[in-house]
Amino acid sequence: MSLTPRLLFAATALACAGLLAYGYYLQYHDGLEPCPMCIFQRLCFMGVLVICAIGAIHGPRGAGRLVYGGLTVLVALVGGGIAARQVWLQHLPEDRVPACGPGLEYMLEMYPLADVIRKALRGSGDCALVDWTFLGLSIAEWSLACFTLIAFVHLHQLVRGARAR
Repeated sequence: MSLTPRLLFAATALACAGLLAYGYYLQYHDGLEPCPMCIFQRLCFMGVLVICAIGAIHGPRGAGRLVYGGLTVLVALVGGGIAARQVWLQHLPEDRVPACGPGLEYMLEMYPLADVIRKALRGSGDCALVDWTFLGLSIAEWSLACFTLIAFVHLHQLVRGARAR
């Protein structure tokens, strides 16, 4: 069975909305504070959600479908890269984990935005903590799996669409 591009965009947007909702549930109900890398991953899920929601509403054909699909893949790859970096930090030996840094809010007040992004994406000891798992995987590992799935499915749709032309 094959999903229409509009349905695929809608399903992806709904999946991202569910992932974000669960992340906020963990933050506000269970008290898990997101590290800077987690926040950037959330921004990427929000980006995918917005692109896919617009794609689902617009229902583009031809080049428009390639643009929405390409943007979705691009943002998912960025989010997956951030998640992969965090997974790498989580698997470092304790003596190699970077020291904990200041919070994102503080950094935004004190440093230029480019420096904040660079420091946040490098990660810190906060980003290496694993304080929640499901089926043996951390939030960062689940995030990496979700970004990979999103990128793969939309890339497959792009290739299929290009072949149909």
